[in-house]
Amino acid sequence: MISIRKAIDTDLPQLAAIRGSDPLSVANWINRIAAYINGTHHPQKALAGRVVFVAVFDEQVVGFIAGHLTRRFECHGELQWINVINEQQHKGIAGMLLKKLASWFLSYDAKQICVNCEPDNIVALTFYKKHGAETLNNHWLVWKNIGMVNPDYRKN
Repeated sequence: MISIRKAIDTDLPQLAAIRGSDPLSVANWINRIAAYINGTHHPQKALAGRVVFVAVFDEQVVGFIAGHLTRRFECHGELQWINVINEQQHKGIAGMLLKKLASWFLSYDAKQICVNCEPDNIVALTFYKKHGAETLNNHWLVWKNIGMVNPDYRKN
């Protein structure tokens, strides 16, 4: 069974291994993800609020999603990264992660959420559009109301 939780420091090597393809890039990703989490790496127009959630199966991190509050493109939030290991793809994990991030954004009243996506990344484009994102421009998509991703969300 898959569980979703906030990332912790000891997850960093697994997150980096999911993003990186060789030892040098894994080392770079450890530093980049750590800097993102602790707020020393700031994507353009990012605000302080940010989060990383991990999907765990059999005590192994099999995917993660990161997002932050922003002012880019008049959006309230931005999906920074989403990745699932190859062996666990097409099992709904990315959708579970997106739903969790949507709830986090909504808890900050952040509804308009953007994501950068290369125009030739058909897998990502299909995923985002399947979950309600619309084209913003050639490299960006937007959810005008991320609540559509998690209609069961209730603010406490």
